[in-house]
Amino acid sequence: MPLAFTVMPAADLEQIVNLCKRRGFVYPSAEIYGGFRSSYDYGPLGSLMLRNVRESWVRTMVQKRDDVVLIDAAILGPPQVFEASGHLANFSDPLVDCKKCKQRFREDHLENPAVCPGCGSEGTLTEARAFNLMFKTFAGPVEGSGAEVYLRPETAQGMFVNFTNVLQTSRKKPPFGIAQVGKSFRNEITPGNFIFRTREFEQMELEFFVPPAEGPKWYEYWCNARMQWYVDLGIPADMLRLRAHDADELSHYSAGTADVEFAYPWGWGELEGIAQRTNFDLNQHATHSGQKLDYFDQSTNERYVPFVIEPAAGVNRAMAAFLLAAYEEQQVGDEVRTVLHLHPRLAPYKVAVLPLSKKDTLTPLARSIFESLGERYMVDYDDTQSIGKRYRRQDEIGTPLCVTVDFDSLEDGAVTIRERDSMEQVRIPIADLESEIRSRLGF
Repeated sequence: MPLAFTVMPAADLEQIVNLCKRRGFVYPSAEIYGGFRSSYDYGPLGSLMLRNVRESWVRTMVQKRDDVVLIDAAILGPPQVFEASGHLANFSDPLVDCKKCKQRFREDHLENPAVCPGCGSEGTLTEARAFNLMFKTFAGPVEGSGAEVYLRPETAQGMFVNFTNVLQTSRKKPPFGIAQVGKSFRNEITPGNFIFRTREFEQMELEFFVPPAEGPKWYEYWCNARMQWYVDLGIPADMLRLRAHDADELSHYSAGTADVEFAYPWGWGELEGIAQRTNFDLNQHATHSGQKLDYFDQSTNERYVPFVIEPAAGVNRAMAAFLLAAYEEQQVGDEVRTVLHLHPRLAPYKVAVLPLSKKDTLTPLARSIFESLGERYMVDYDDTQSIGKRYRRQDEIGTPLCVTVDFDSLEDGAVTIRERDSMEQVRIPIADLESEIRSRLGF
């Protein structure tokens, strides 16, 4: 019979921050030197979960489709690329300084533009000035003009400049997409809210090239498809919404953008953007490079520059949302159980193998099961502390299933499977274990 318990969802961000540090999801970067503001290192569990978020995106956006291909473009780029894209001229935020406390803020994020949010002083903020968000460095042994390069602020430009290469080598034709997952860098004025806004982050972007007349149809398609991806991976629909940008919010390249927003503890915030980039980027790069970036449709005898629909998500931001949506504290009798209801595809470990005792009599069988399951899944092996504490530890890191090897296993050739969310336990023959796990996980 299922246990009765009282549910208590996450009340604030600090619960997630503390869990991430305590269990090895996320650490402050360079912590032994006092930390490096808004930079984070991903620990043993966090790195696995980040990988799972990436792989789930690639599985949906590339693997299960025949009209999208994957590339991996360079992080460093020459000024010409970003001059053509408009980033050198337009990729900036309005910066204000407080003359009293010397702190800096984004003007468009201030509740009251006349009052400094740092020290509370009135009339001490400077006039806003444009602050370019790109990181600049130098290539080669000599600094100066001609050696300047930039860290990419988005992965998109690598897909646009490779449009012709991909078109020719993949033999695709519009509508088709180029996908990429990789690091991007933005010198944010006010990063914050844990891993939600950082200067170094990882993006999952798709540039979907379509005949110009089909732009609105595909824009609607990708808005709906991207919302559904988060729901399919466990975020409740009432924690998500789709919000169209007002005209004054639109990027310089956009004819229309909508954000998939998530109900963060501090309010609704962007989780992913879906933009109608029209043919702005291909036209810009064609003009600046002198190379044609168009498509000739032999069936209609028409040459055109495709329009682009761009769903752009952040790996780190998505991970934060999945953790917040999954976190729960339950009052089970006199005990508080913390559990992450992560979708099995996102959970760092899919299965934990737990020998009831550290005695040598159980170890060989438990290790054999661990090695067998490890051929297919990421599996944890834990033989430290009582079985109850080990169950709680696995609940807290989101492991969907625990396999307990006990002394009866040596006699009856069976083990106990415990399910994370219901805490129900069933006895399964070892011979049927892998098929049972596959059935419960769904893969």
